[in-house]
This record gives sequence, C-alpha cells and structure tokens, in this order.
Amino acid sequence: MIDLLIEKIKKMNAPIVVGLDPMMTFIPEQIKKKAFAEHGETLAGAGEAVFAFNKAIIDHIHDLTPAVKPQIAMYEQFGTEGVKAFAKTVSYCKEKGLIVIGDIKRNDIGSSSEAYAIGHLGKVKVGANYFSPFEEDFVTVNPYLGSDGIKPFIDVAKAEKKGLFILVKTSNPSSGEFQDRLLFEGRTENSKPLYELVAKKVVEWGDDHIGQYGYSYVGAVVGATYPEQGKRLREIMPKVFILVPGYGAQGGKASALAHFFNPDGLGAIINSSRGIIAAYQEEKYAHFGAEGFAEASREAVIAMTEDIRRSVG
Repeated sequence: MIDLLIEKIKKMNAPIVVGLDPMMTFIPEQIKKKAFAEHGETLAGAGEAVFAFNKAIIDHIHDLTPAVKPQIAMYEQFGTEGVKAFAKTVSYCKEKGLIVIGDIKRNDIGSSSEAYAIGHLGKVKVGANYFSPFEEDFVTVNPYLGSDGIKPFIDVAKAEKKGLFILVKTSNPSSGEFQDRLLFEGRTENSKPLYELVAKKVVEWGDDHIGQYGYSYVGAVVGATYPEQGKRLREIMPKVFILVPGYGAQGGKASALAHFFNPDGLGAIINSSRGIIAAYQEEKYAHFGAEGFAEASREAVIAMTEDIRRSVG
C-alpha cells in the first residue's frame, strides 16, 4: 500500500492528505436542515449530516488529493450513528479511488490490539465468512505500550498489504511533556529525547518490509509544528514515510516542511483538516458562501498544494 500511495502522490504531484474531521459547527445549515428533516434532531440526523457533508467535499477533491484521513473521534461522538457515518465515508472514499488513512490512534496489548488491527485493517471471521469492517488502507497507532501493542498491527498490515503511521512527535503544544523527555544512555552528554527512541523503533519495526520505492510500510507521525525535530527525525528514519499533521490551522507553515522530505522529493505527506473542510468559513473563501462549501474546499486544496510545491519543490 505504501507503493500505491507514493504512485498517487507522484501522479498528482500532491504530497497532501485531507483530514475529514467533521464537526457540527463546520456543517452548513442547509445540510443539517435536510438531515434533520428526515431523521429529526437526533444522533441519526447528525450521522446523516456528517456523511452528506463529507460526500460533497469528497466529490470536489478526489481528483486533487491522493488520500484522506478521517479522524474517528469526530464520528464516535455521535455514537453508533457516527460510526456508521465513518464506515460510509471510508467506503465512499474507496469508491472514488482515494487512499484512506484511518486516524484512530489505537493501541493495546495481545488480543485487544489484534482486534483493533483486524477491525480497521484486516478481516474478521463470522461463522464461515470473512468481513472487512472498515477497510482503511493505513491507520495511526500509539506506541506507548511498546512492541506488544505494535506487533499485532504490523502482522495484520503485512498480511493485508496495508500500512501504519506510528506517533513519534505529535503536533500539539503539550507533546513535549513526555515526548521530549531526555533518556540517558550511560552518560549525560549521550542523552536523547524519547521521540528519537520511538523513531528508532519505528525503523526497526518496518525494516523487514520495504516497498519498491525504498520506503517501509511502517510510517511515522511527526507534526509540522516542530520542523527542527522533523529534520532530525528524517535523518533517523530515511526509509520511513512521514505523515505530517499541523499544517495551516495549527500553525505549521509550508516554508518549514522541506526537511520532512528526502532528496528524491518523497518521504512525507502533509495533512490539513479544518483548513480544507471548513474553508468556506475563512475570509479568503467567504465569497463561496455556505452553499458553495465544497467548492471552497476544492480551492483550498489547490492553494495548499501550490503552497507546498513552492516551498518544498
């Protein structure tokens, strides 16, 4: 799957991923009004509004971006109806030829970790039949439990020819509370931050499965808000594809992203979420109005891609 992602990035000349993270405040009134007319102001109504919103955006951007990244929390807040909307969104994205990165940040140990991996990347057996519940192509994984929590994901991803993005240095302001903690290896001057240790494990976890373009199916998440750390992590993880959240609304700038890429122009994919899906609410795209929210998203994708091309090359 990492090879397919790279091929789509190369074909579109667009190392970007659109985060499908819908909130009710992002969804235009006309979408909510129609959904609520059919289902009432209920969780079912919310789920229908979320999917209708996503569908319109997907229809307008699928030819511009190689991948999308739905954040499952934005769907789970609406309970089972939200999870249904998540599943419908993933399925529709696949119909449109998009690669789907399920932003689930799951982790556990043993059978629990395996169940997460099967549910999102693999196939679950029901009687004599096998089903793929969500069908994402990649998922994000939290490494806090160590190799016991990662191995089941790796096993399923390898068997299904899919991939992972493991959290290494996240974009949020408080990430350093744990991730920047120094670890001492014998001598104080040899201390390294925790995120470097995690990066080395990511390399180790994926080193036995490298695709035709030289990249592992086990990737990493490194925030755009930490470009200097990104530079160091690229050195540590030369064969690892990096998912880079934090561009745009979170403060990450395209001018600071060059270090996330390798000399071959590959190695990173930049995410923007509300800067795309809620673009119509920004002054720059206000002329589209709420009726043109999907058209505004398309223009925002074009602008993001051009910004990254100018800055990164």
